[in-house]
Amino acid sequence: MVSIHQRIFEDIEARIMSGVWLPGHRIPFEHELVKEYQCSRMTVNKALSALAERGMIIRRRKVGSFVAARQIDRTVMDIRDISTEAELAGHDHSYTILMRKIETLDAATATQLGEQAGAEILRLQCLHAVDGKPHALERRIIMLAMAPSARTENFASVPPGKWLLDMVPWSKARHVIRAVSADAATARLLETERGEACLTLIRQTWRSSRTVTYVEIIHPGDRFQFASDFHPTEKSVTEQLPRRSAT
Repeated sequence: MVSIHQRIFEDIEARIMSGVWLPGHRIPFEHELVKEYQCSRMTVNKALSALAERGMIIRRRKVGSFVAARQIDRTVMDIRDISTEAELAGHDHSYTILMRKIETLDAATATQLGEQAGAEILRLQCLHAVDGKPHALERRIIMLAMAPSARTENFASVPPGKWLLDMVPWSKARHVIRAVSADAATARLLETERGEACLTLIRQTWRSSRTVTYVEIIHPGDRFQFASDFHPTEKSVTEQLPRRSAT
């Protein structure tokens, strides 16, 4: 069962992410939320504090809480798709959709994602190339309940990652980076040797506690690196471009 403070959090988050409440919009006062949700002021304060920590609202003493400016822009900049990274660095990017299939979520994958088995999904496999050389193999699941327009999108002109960032809002993301060995099928597509080291970025994004997309992006280890820039007040991890060889 969802707690009351989580329900308040998700209700406000949904209004912000859907654009119903735009930047600068005043959030109802605490006493108004107490009355609406029939709960304690402490419960309301807990939900608002969590939204402020996420950067979605700004709390001003004796004035109230307001939707923060540029929240979506900021989160989009935290996650860049492969095509954008390539273009910003002056590289040529191309991609091929290898597989596009609508199916239902099997029990094992549903447990992995924290979703219900039987939910409709769009399963994609996409091969990215940078400067004409295979750069990444993308294996993605899109939850059609959260992104219904993906059902008819063929991704002919915009790769899946960029399309999702442009079209589908999200409020939480998780990154996991792993070293893996290329299996036969992956090695063939990435034009490397079976067993060669690869770097895999696993990313899951959510909106209101529901998965939007889950993706595994596999990069050849000898052509790719992850790098981080750290600052006193912010931290970001971005996908970097392939290493240029000396030859």
